[in-house]
Amino acid sequence: MCLIVVGWRGHAAYPLLLAANRDEFHARPTAAAAPWPDAPQIVGGRDLEAGGTWLAVSVGGRLAAVTNVREPGMAKGARSRGELTRNFLLGSESALDYATQIDCAAYSGYNLLLSDGEELVYASNRDGAPRTLAPGIYGLSNHRLDSPWPKLEKARAAFAQALATLPDENAFFSLLTDSEIVADDKLPQTGVPLEWERLLSAVFVQSASYGTRASTVVRQDCAGNFRLHERSFGPNGELLQSSVISTGV
Repeated sequence: MCLIVVGWRGHAAYPLLLAANRDEFHARPTAAAAPWPDAPQIVGGRDLEAGGTWLAVSVGGRLAAVTNVREPGMAKGARSRGELTRNFLLGSESALDYATQIDCAAYSGYNLLLSDGEELVYASNRDGAPRTLAPGIYGLSNHRLDSPWPKLEKARAAFAQALATLPDENAFFSLLTDSEIVADDKLPQTGVPLEWERLLSAVFVQSASYGTRASTVVRQDCAGNFRLHERSFGPNGELLQSSVISTGV
């Protein structure tokens, strides 16, 4: 997943709100959001290559999402980042306790957002110690939390405006499907070729081989129940399916 905007305790009806895009090569095998056959208390998409997830929730009121840190040329970690989210959702530790116990050196660069219903925690093996987040709106892509990348700042601003339209989710999906390419003089310099910087500068990434595979809006109500709405995409941004799943505590 390459873009997440999350609102924490900023809306009276929905203390946790999240809008996210997962960008990946279209050839990588993926299961769309659904209860997991081997762990039906977990609801979300699944990476069928390594078995983890980029974003999922649990019936127990837990949420986990991960993005990679873009650092071309770095050696690959021994373990899949998707297991970080999976293991949190399968466990019972507090978000902060779980985050502080991670063997950071075993993974390539990662950013994690974890909620146990009581706290929202940000953890990264490229950005210091895990920390609990205060109420607010936060953005995460493939660098540190709230890095001033143009697409992230644009998405955060649109997310803040969309809060007033809830429970209608159209404004959130509208921000997630923004395919505008950033001008060259405003592109971040992340070590990838210019054509890739351009492609990845859009909120919604589309090409024949790589792009946004899923757009997801998650909201948790005051009772801890989740509503997860996912739209799946194929090459060049073709809409494949849309699904809505609700969980109870």
